[in-house]
Amino acid sequence: MSPRATASPHRELTAVSADGARIHVEVHGAEGAPAVVLAHGWTCSTRFWAAQIAELARDHRVIAYDQRGHGASPVPAAYTAYSTRALADDLEAVAAATLAPGEKAVFAGHSMGGMTLMAAAGRPAFRAHAAAVLLCSTGPADLVAESTVLPLRPGRARTWLTGKVLGARAPLGPVTPLSKKLLKYGTMGPGSAPERVDACARIVHACPRRARVGWSKVLAELDLRRGVRELTVPTAVLVGTADRLTPAVHARALADALPAGLGLTELTGQGHMTPIEAPEAVTARLRELAATYITPGDPRPRAGDTQVKEGA
Repeated sequence: MSPRATASPHRELTAVSADGARIHVEVHGAEGAPAVVLAHGWTCSTRFWAAQIAELARDHRVIAYDQRGHGASPVPAAYTAYSTRALADDLEAVAAATLAPGEKAVFAGHSMGGMTLMAAAGRPAFRAHAAAVLLCSTGPADLVAESTVLPLRPGRARTWLTGKVLGARAPLGPVTPLSKKLLKYGTMGPGSAPERVDACARIVHACPRRARVGWSKVLAELDLRRGVRELTVPTAVLVGTADRLTPAVHARALADALPAGLGLTELTGQGHMTPIEAPEAVTARLRELAATYITPGDPRPRAGDTQVKEGA
């Protein structure tokens, strides 16, 4: 299946975050089904989860949202609006808008989406809803230092140059054969199918420059190791062995540090974009977590939540 676009959502809504930021949310599948909440990564959007949405929405309620500045969520004008606090605030707003009080869900985060879950880990509102967590291709700290996007020896020079590349202010421009080749090298495994490379490129290139730069500053200084220790719900970790952006060293450290870790899945030859590169493996892990940790009969969402603006 090509992950170019998601199916039409059952409903769309706008969640309002703590600072007033408006977050675009999509709900797919039947309202009474077990819930899965998907948080995408840096420069992506709900389209990134197209394969998971298409498969899981058959028998789950899939909640996907655009991180602030991405997709249909407005781009903040001030760089101060980008922070790990904002990541957690936005996730809380999405959960409040779509889940009933006390309703349990599986939360999955890819890259910055995984960092979102770490940032929210200690918050009572997140703990009230989280039945289990899947962390895909992510890390809690030292992201620039550990990245192997540039083929240089580890050290200050590589860290400095990597920071300049990832934080570049230049526009990405149109999707071209060269841009797809560069994106594949930096973010995907060497065996990635051309249609999946193309899908990733179109998603990434659609990210507004200001949001890309704003979040790059947050990621460069990120330290969520405390959040890892506070992530006390059952948590699985998944990574591609060819991931250059968040190499497997992060995933292995996460698996060792998590209080309720469920182990590490390493996907041989896959890069950073695991939900698109290996959709079957990611979807299967989510199904397994939902079947194991969501109890049938949990409370379901109620209409009329004051934080939701339908069709906004």
